[in-house]
Amino acid sequence: MSRTTIVLDPGSEQALEALTRHYGCSASEAIRRALVSHRDRTLGVPAEKRRRRVAAFEKLVELMDGSDWQTELQQLKDEDAA
Repeated sequence: MSRTTIVLDPGSEQALEALTRHYGCSASEAIRRALVSHRDRTLGVPAEKRRRRVAAFEKLVELMDGSDWQTELQQLKDEDAA
């Protein structure tokens, strides 16, 4: 862990306040989340996070194997219409 001080212009301060309200967290946590999100978008998702996402997707495919999504979707639509 490390501590740092940053100086925010009024627009950046408003953006930070909006993020703290959106996430329901402290300013420092909102900044940490913004940094990680920006890193992932700019540099790509780290290998371990990517591996976990692929594993979750493969598990989802396995769970859905053999299901008839079109029939299930129609059943939900029929239930909503009733």
